[in-house]
Amino acid sequence: MQGLHRIPQDRIAVLIGAGGETRKMLQKAAGCKRLGVDSESGEVSVFWGEPGSFDPVKAMKLPHVIKAIGRGMAPKKALKLLDDENFFTLVDLKDFVSKRTNQQRRVRGRIIGSKGKIRQLIESHTGCEITVYGSTVVIVGDEIGLPLAQDAVERIASGSEHGSVIKGLERERKRARLAGKTIDYIRAQDDFDDDGFEALVPGFADLSRRLNRRLKASQIDPEDEEEVAQALELGEDESISWEEE
Repeated sequence: MQGLHRIPQDRIAVLIGAGGETRKMLQKAAGCKRLGVDSESGEVSVFWGEPGSFDPVKAMKLPHVIKAIGRGMAPKKALKLLDDENFFTLVDLKDFVSKRTNQQRRVRGRIIGSKGKIRQLIESHTGCEITVYGSTVVIVGDEIGLPLAQDAVERIASGSEHGSVIKGLERERKRARLAGKTIDYIRAQDDFDDDGFEALVPGFADLSRRLNRRLKASQIDPEDEEEVAQALELGEDESISWEEE
């Protein structure tokens, strides 16, 4: 038996589910033999089978799933933590405001926004799941989106304007998209047989080399003098001509 987290009383019924359906769903997804829940204390324990009969990674991640559910996240959303690429973090709002209930309520309202708009914007820009419960914010996402969402939540909790936080996320998303397109392009170029296509389209290889130079030049750091100088160098097949009007 492995002892997990103790969850609040008002989350016990959510963890068990109607007729025990949620608990059964968790057991099946995690691959454990049984998930025990003490309805009085909120203590949660898990019984695993023999070594080799379950996924050790899921065994390592299940405590985070239980903790996320205990801190307000819907079970189906929390189950995403069992995926290899997803991780968990928890932001304690008491680190940013006093323990007074009215202060925490104000910060929760800023993070959620009118009709949940701010939370939805952060989720859409980072691909994360966010749940605000009591004095904590639970965030589930991948290694790229998770730190972005956490930073956005902490900045808002610290008093930053919504507009500047969301604009920052938009910039990061555009940067990630550009990086992804560049990687896909480079992979495609590595897999492509220039010589085979050159026979069908004369001059293609030359055009491909020029496009590659332009792509590289578009990604230089303008403050790096060496990179700028290299980008300005002409290839053997390039020249500059001009004439007065």
